[in-house]
Amino acid sequence: MKASVERLENNQVSLQIEIDEATFEQGLEKAYKKVVRQVAVPGFRKGKTPRKILEARYGKEVLFEDAVEILVPEAYMQAIEENNVDPVEQPKIDVVQLEAGKPLIFKAVVTVKPEVTLGEYKGVEVEAQPAEVSDEDVQRQLETMQKRHARVSTLTEGEAQLGDTAVIDFEGFKDGVPFEGGKGENHSLELGSNSFIPGFEDGLVGVPVGEERELNLTFPEQYHATELAGQAVVFKVTIKELKRKEYSPIDDEFAKDVSDFETLDELKEDIRKNLLSAAEKASEQAKQKAVVDKVVAASQVDVPEVMVDNRADQLMEEYGQRLSYQGVSLEQFLAMTKQTERDLKAQFIPEAEKVVKQELVLEAVAKAEGMSVTDEELDKEIEEIAANYRKPAPQIRKILESRGQLDALKQSILLDKAIKLIVDSAKEIAG
Repeated sequence: MKASVERLENNQVSLQIEIDEATFEQGLEKAYKKVVRQVAVPGFRKGKTPRKILEARYGKEVLFEDAVEILVPEAYMQAIEENNVDPVEQPKIDVVQLEAGKPLIFKAVVTVKPEVTLGEYKGVEVEAQPAEVSDEDVQRQLETMQKRHARVSTLTEGEAQLGDTAVIDFEGFKDGVPFEGGKGENHSLELGSNSFIPGFEDGLVGVPVGEERELNLTFPEQYHATELAGQAVVFKVTIKELKRKEYSPIDDEFAKDVSDFETLDELKEDIRKNLLSAAEKASEQAKQKAVVDKVVAASQVDVPEVMVDNRADQLMEEYGQRLSYQGVSLEQFLAMTKQTERDLKAQFIPEAEKVVKQELVLEAVAKAEGMSVTDEELDKEIEEIAANYRKPAPQIRKILESRGQLDALKQSILLDKAIKLIVDSAKEIAG
């Protein structure tokens, strides 16, 4: 096999590949063995027609198409490997010469990974973001715990207050006529949650249980039901009962009730420790993002459109999976939001371009540093995945192999090593 490579514009490469006569003949013979099982020639049992008879009856070209399908993929793979061509899409194949007794010649045009011109990636300066926890942070966490452990009392008398959950019957009228969707019974509404249109919840504050109140309100101009947008309406509302939260004072007894600690000071110290751990993690993530963003911004790369397009497809697929966890299909979401797949995909293009460029730059860093992924590093990563899923490592490896995901996992490990290198060498400066 011979191959010549021509670099084209827009990160494309053209390979002209020549398969010699002998190899082409072997491909024709394999094609004959396939075709002969599919055709019947008078005087011969199916599958027993000699090749010469078959070619004489249908022409020598009868085997060409199958021979091309057999030979071209293997020759293409060999050519890109020998010439260090790194494609990012399937090639466009054009057969140049296809004649008996002559070499088979074809062209393959394919988009390849672009060259990356790296900027400075060691010693990058970023603003320090120290991890800090204030007394106010601890107090907010205590108040969150206080709300989470509140006791709820049901009141059948008294006046509604902000924060109460009112059980209400209501009906809305426009020009004295009930409108569709404006009626509800035994509806639970937390006053102050802004779940209803402006003025509705505020209008119930101070209203006694059992009393009907008329609320003169106006729907927002941008309301989703266009027939009600900006319209003046009247709601007749009756509070049937109130559910009111009672909060325990934040003291030693509270600490005993909500934790394994005996005193409030011990609980505060534990909260501070956990908040600091989370703050340190967030600070490290912020530093990593800042460093990587700077390295990417300092580098030059022409990202191929096909790579961005493919990544946008992947991001949209992942989004569809997240929707499915909420019981909504992608098709249902598109219908609800009145979008097409093309509309949604367009929203992922900027993120896709950013991700692809970042990966290309990190790959270039890894290459510049001579990084690779060892078998031991791959095994360790598989073991960690297995531990998270509580499955044996060999089973996880088998699953990854069957899905063709081992190379992607190795690539992820390699990029993480590149990130670690540039982050570890970064310099933090005071803001």
